[in-house]
Amino acid sequence: MVSIKLSNKSARRWQTFKSHRMGFYSLWLFLFIFIFCLFAELVANDKPILVKYDDSYYLPIWNTYLETEFDGEFEFEADYKDPYVAKLINAKGWMIWPLVPYNYKTIIYDLDSPAPSPPSTKNWLGTDDQGRDVLARVIYGFRISVLFGFSLTIISAIIGVVAGAMQGYYGGKVDLFFQRFIEIWASMPTLFLLIILASIIEPTFWVLLGFILLFTWMGFVGAVRAEFLRGRNFEYVTAARAMGMGDRRIMFKHILPNAMVATLTFMPFILSGSVETLTTLDFLGFGLPAGSPSLGELLAQGKANLQAPWLGITAFIVLALLMGLLVFIGEGVRDALDPRTSY
Repeated sequence: MVSIKLSNKSARRWQTFKSHRMGFYSLWLFLFIFIFCLFAELVANDKPILVKYDDSYYLPIWNTYLETEFDGEFEFEADYKDPYVAKLINAKGWMIWPLVPYNYKTIIYDLDSPAPSPPSTKNWLGTDDQGRDVLARVIYGFRISVLFGFSLTIISAIIGVVAGAMQGYYGGKVDLFFQRFIEIWASMPTLFLLIILASIIEPTFWVLLGFILLFTWMGFVGAVRAEFLRGRNFEYVTAARAMGMGDRRIMFKHILPNAMVATLTFMPFILSGSVETLTTLDFLGFGLPAGSPSLGELLAQGKANLQAPWLGITAFIVLALLMGLLVFIGEGVRDALDPRTSY
């Protein structure tokens, strides 16, 4: 087995985090759900995971196969749910289907009741108003929300740490002008700018990420700036400067490790805020393109279809669970990095 040896400080912090029961169990539950949803194509798809036909193996999820490859009649992509194609394959092989036999964009035409249809053995969480399986859309939507939050948080942290380090270390006019810029930039009406952006171009995952990133990075600047303002006058920093060590090395080798404690403490809360921002934009109709799997879009459907309470209830439970897990993890990380409890 591969073992990871932690330093005494890291070991104490890990033990402190483990002692925070809600944070510790929330971390494992979040990782389980996230990894489960990360492989959404293998969990929820309208194509088989693996097909064996005539001693050959096929991967319909990753490749496109014509019906004629299974001795069918038409040179079109095989519809594996078609009884005719299924009969051809089962005559000389077998198919392994995902746990949920629907993709997030699969429209189900043979519903027992008009869409949105209630939960059933066929659709565990029911369908939305367009006849799409809610569970499949939740799985894909959870993955998009978390990946969006992770991307936004990590990139924002990098930019915010660099900006805060420059301000705090150099101080003076650099700090003064940077602070005035941040005050002006933070006062920009983000929602109105997003509405204008959505009227000009179609917002995509990367467009939204880039636009929201323009404002999110400022959340890290204050704590990092304060740490650098405090640490730049420490004796070991003065000694390193007197020995001819460059500013960049002093900043990122000697002062930054202390500033990263505050940064890591903020990250779970910034992550939850990023997920909430994307959900809000999707709910208002200024988020991901129409048809994308989105928790905010599911909330909007619940609002528009009060006769189908499973839509709103499902979105609420998923968002409450996700936000709760991230908040508990953040509290555990905060306690673990608090010098009063980890030393």
